Amino acid sequence: MRALCWNGVNDLRVETVPDPRILNPHDVILRVTMSTTCGSDLHMIGGYMPTMREGDIIGHEFMGEVVEAGPQVEKIKVGDRVVVPSFISCGSCWFCQHDLYSLCDNTNPNAKLQEPLLGYPTAGAYGATHAFGGYAGAHAQYVRVPHADVDCFKVPDHVTDEQAIFLSDAVPTGFMGADFCSIQPGDTVAVWGCGGVGLMAMESARLMGAERVIAVDRYPERLQLARMKAGAETINYEEVDSVLEALKEMTSGRGPDACIDAVGMEAHGTGVGYAYDRVKQALHLATDRGEALREAILACRKGGTLSVLGIYGLMDKFPMGSIMNKGLTVRTAQQHGQKYLPLLMDLVASGRLDPSYLATHRLSLEEAPHGYELFKTKREGCVRAVFVP
Repeated sequence: MRALCWNGVNDLRVETVPDPRILNPHDVILRVTMSTTCGSDLHMIGGYMPTMREGDIIGHEFMGEVVEAGPQVEKIKVGDRVVVPSFISCGSCWFCQHDLYSLCDNTNPNAKLQEPLLGYPTAGAYGATHAFGGYAGAHAQYVRVPHADVDCFKVPDHVTDEQAIFLSDAVPTGFMGADFCSIQPGDTVAVWGCGGVGLMAMESARLMGAERVIAVDRYPERLQLARMKAGAETINYEEVDSVLEALKEMTSGRGPDACIDAVGMEAHGTGVGYAYDRVKQALHLATDRGEALREAILACRKGGTLSVLGIYGLMDKFPMGSIMNKGLTVRTAQQHGQKYLPLLMDLVASGRLDPSYLATHRLSLEEAPHGYELFKTKREGCVRAVFVP
């Protein structure tokens, strides 16, 4: 089959690789009908996350048609059109039983690679580094899905592929970020980053009753999407002296009730702190550029909630004193998609949520390296590139 492979820093190639096969009686094989780019892929492509190996198939946000099922798969059958969360969950361990699916105890065979940094391992994930299990990714013609009865969700006939694909990751991640904020009527929620996850966090905050949503980004076309799709007020951080002061002014000095970081370790910025981050990251003295996260911490009102969706490693200059002295509640996780997907599928099927506008560029799998270049540079207004094998 054909697949998009990582061959070194910023070196992506579409290559011919062996087809996946059933390894466990609970597996299915999907014919991938659509996959999409994600910001966390860029961290791996750029070499910021260790334990990638030459030839690894990337891609973790996908859907497809079941073409083969293991003998112990009961709920999913050949011919089903399904969407799959990016983290692999067994459904039976303590963490899965408590809806903490991305923390599954049984799906990461390379747990020892994570334990020195994290203390305990997370679940395995598709197309991620070998520290997350080394599972083949989904930018391919076919992909193996373990624990299919837990991790495959059937897509209703009237829901399009462009709507369903983002239920794999962008929508549940954004929805989880808003859910972490325990939004009350009248709340103001500020979101850093107007990419797919940030836009979904904004729309989710509205669905949960937020009175005001404020989006922080620098790309005019993305800020326009935030205004159009989530009714957000917007801040272009390149056009203000201080995001903190702008948010204070917009909230009568109190600050947002909740702040959501949907940016992560490659945040862009404008000040001396950003330049310092760039140098430290380039010299491998730190893994993260934390401009967005630090701004969110400082901007959140006293007693407010910080929800962190961006991916981080070892961040320098972390303002723990601001978190502690202001009494902030911090919630963060990789997405627990299996918890949210049934509700989100209903929201999409009923027309209350339509994430299809995120798919700004539709390309063939053979064009995937070009799609990632568009996605990385945000050229041509690219929010997400979707690939059709």
